[in-house]
Amino acid sequence: MRHTRIIVTHYGGPDALRVVEEECPEPKDGEVRVRVLAAGVSLPDLLMREGVHPETPPLPFTPGWDLVGVVDRLGDGISGIEPGQRVAALPISGAYAEFVCLPQRELVPVPSGLDAAEAVSLVLNYVTAYQMLHRSAHVRPGQRALIHGAAGGVGSALLQLGRLAGLEMYGTCSLRGAPAVSDLGGIPIDYQHLDFVKEIHRLASEGVDVVFDGIGGTHMWRSRKALRPAGRVVAYGLTSSLRGGRLASGRRHRYHGIAIFGLYIAGGWLLPGRKRVVPYSIQWLKRLRPALFRQDLIALFALLQQQKIKPLIAQRFPLAEARHAHELLGKGGVTGKIVLVLNGSSLESGAA
Repeated sequence: MRHTRIIVTHYGGPDALRVVEEECPEPKDGEVRVRVLAAGVSLPDLLMREGVHPETPPLPFTPGWDLVGVVDRLGDGISGIEPGQRVAALPISGAYAEFVCLPQRELVPVPSGLDAAEAVSLVLNYVTAYQMLHRSAHVRPGQRALIHGAAGGVGSALLQLGRLAGLEMYGTCSLRGAPAVSDLGGIPIDYQHLDFVKEIHRLASEGVDVVFDGIGGTHMWRSRKALRPAGRVVAYGLTSSLRGGRLASGRRHRYHGIAIFGLYIAGGWLLPGRKRVVPYSIQWLKRLRPALFRQDLIALFALLQQQKIKPLIAQRFPLAEARHAHELLGKGGVTGKIVLVLNGSSLESGAA
């Protein structure tokens, strides 16, 4: 049996993505073959395509951090899981494919009846938001939070989960994203026409308790200026490396962003005001404490079942249009999550 997957042939723009057809992978001992229903498209995928994300695999590779699919075939030594069962995973790469083989320990059961595109939005975006809120920032009801890119995939997740946590929220966004930010309970700040630091101190004179910054670089220092004393910036991304979805500097320094993180973390401890910069990495927390990832994702699936959260789906693309999905995300201003759907999965919301 043959299947389709997307590969990155060279570091660069969306033209680096190529559709290939090949024999289906066979599960090894301890592995499960999953038929992918939905794969998320995220900014880390663009960073890996450009070759600047620390997790970038050797070329050629298949991108795709997060997926929801159906168990298709079991390798030797597998028990406790059956073909036809719906599962989710965060493989970091490899999700842009019709079939993928993964170790059983990577799979988290997905409740039946959930839309595959909405369910896959939880795997990277909502787990990131949930863990930053509750495991990095330890938020409490009544606290104030500033969310950068508030209309995007992680930003909209932070707004929904922050509202459940009782936060007062502000969100930087474009004019186009402002209605979505307002609908999700945030006060929009037009970053294109306003200085967000001045605007925060106008709206909340002392500053906010926490800033969620996925931009990185020198932007983290401006985020720190929006904090009240003893506040913290939770830094989780390096999108300042991109301009229009492409590498901003033209120079591929895979660990440059991490070095800058280190400088700002040290500065937060050494400078007065006790304003800390705290790094968050979903993949490192998952590696160090895998049970937390599973626990948090299961809790989020329950919130989705209870309709307490509702992921915003910006657009659904067929797998073969992954290049168009990257082009759209790279342009910026996307509200919610872009998802690649496979095998009619958008019509299989009740299938198990």
